[in-house]
Formats: sequence, C-alpha cells, structure tokens
Amino acid sequence: MAKPQFTVQVAVRPLAEQSQPDAGQYAFAYTVTIRNSGDVTAQLIARHWIITDAHGHTEEVRGLAVVGHQPLLKPGEQFEYTSWTRIGTPNGTMRGTFFCMTEDARPFDATIPEFGLTLASSLH
Repeated sequence: MAKPQFTVQVAVRPLAEQSQPDAGQYAFAYTVTIRNSGDVTAQLIARHWIITDAHGHTEEVRGLAVVGHQPLLKPGEQFEYTSWTRIGTPNGTMRGTFFCMTEDARPFDATIPEFGLTLASSLH
C-alpha cells in the first residue's frame, strides 16, 4: 500500500523590528519547508502549533491552511512559506502537526519537530 508522508524543516530568525523587550514581546519569523517524501499525492489541510516560552507559558494555534494555502503536493514536490509568532521571553520553542489528506481521502499527520525560538543576544 502506498505510504503518505510529509517531511517538515524549519528555519528561524528573530524579528528585532517587531520585538519590544521592554514590554516582554519577542518576535520570530519562521520559514517552513514541507516536502512530500511519500509515494502518493497529498494535501496539507490544517495546522496545530504549540508555542512555549521560557516560563513554560504555552499557546496553541489551530487553523485551516498555512498562510492561506492548502498545498497539494505530488511525491517529491515541496511547499515553502514564512510566518511569524511572538512570545513573552527571548527564548522559547515551537512544535506541531500538519493534518494532511491523501487524494483518496486517507488522513495522516505530519509532525513538525520542536525547534528553538532564540534571541542571540539573550545567550550571553
């Protein structure tokens, strides 16, 4: 039986111009690359993010699509998008899941491995 699989990679950068350290607001952009590493065509339908700051405060974000898109990816194809988030500490983490569906309506999840949200200046 054909196996659906999406592989997810994320690159992060701090957004100094969107951050307000005096107000406890730290912004980060993240670029997500979703690659269909399986052997069947499938579509990304929805997202679920878990965002945690250094104090353990967690925010969950759920919704349809990513940046207004529900990309349909053939095996080997990829889709990339950039979004952003804001947390209350200079360091935190994000992880999550993309809910996906094969062309023949078989659902599967694509895991988004945990990645760091880190303001470089906070590491010194």
